[in-house]
Amino acid sequence: MYTVTSKDGTKIAYDKTGQGPSLILVGGAFSYRKFPGLVKLASLLSELFTVYNYDRRGRGESGDKQPYAIEREIEDLQALINEAGGSAYVWGLSSGAVLALQAAASGANITKLALHEPPFIVDAADRQPPKDFIKQVTELIANNRRAEAIKYFMTKGMGAPSFVVGIMRLMPGVWSNLLAVAHTIPYDAALLEGYTAGKPLPADTWSTVQMPTLVLEGTESPVSIRRASQALAKALPLSQLKSKKGLGHTKKLDAKIISSELATFFMGK
Repeated sequence: MYTVTSKDGTKIAYDKTGQGPSLILVGGAFSYRKFPGLVKLASLLSELFTVYNYDRRGRGESGDKQPYAIEREIEDLQALINEAGGSAYVWGLSSGAVLALQAAASGANITKLALHEPPFIVDAADRQPPKDFIKQVTELIANNRRAEAIKYFMTKGMGAPSFVVGIMRLMPGVWSNLLAVAHTIPYDAALLEGYTAGKPLPADTWSTVQMPTLVLEGTESPVSIRRASQALAKALPLSQLKSKKGLGHTKKLDAKIISSELATFFMGK
């Protein structure tokens, strides 16, 4: 394990593997650097890249400071980019894709950007979280009601059936990992604020994202996620959309398929 110090003094933990151009992996909600899917993905990518797989603030072995602000997470990613030599390829998954996108828009030195199924909701016909979603998850965490916060986030935010949460509670290793990072649920909710109301993406929001960008979507994914990925690919100036079975992220990550698509995009292989 390595650490890097973010602008506000927070220590960010990361693993570094492989040799080649620098590639930073940004996980989504509930994810952390020891998440099995990320570990496998980092291992496969390390054959071509120097892979930086990190714990977002508040997770794993990274530190945290209150109050939370998206800007602090962007600074964390920038600290990793600086550590990687001043520029890097970046892949972000789900809310991690939103974080990577916002970092790119703020001027982070990202050479190429891969955005994997950002969970925007861009069509009024699709299920939307409650309007007070952030308030609700924040209050649940503030009252140390972690299990309820997880269920609320998954059912009201992600649209998962209640029985899925029930099954997870019967899997001690899985449930304990979710509980350990549950306090970061409001962070992911904040990243999505304004982009889950079933409205088209603003045309000029990411006009400063001028690096080559790949948007990934699984053909097996829910229609709302596919619509969001397709809309984002149209909204970004230098983007391409890759639709393929196995690229979905709502179940187990298919690291082999994802790594192949990333290698093709980043390295032309």
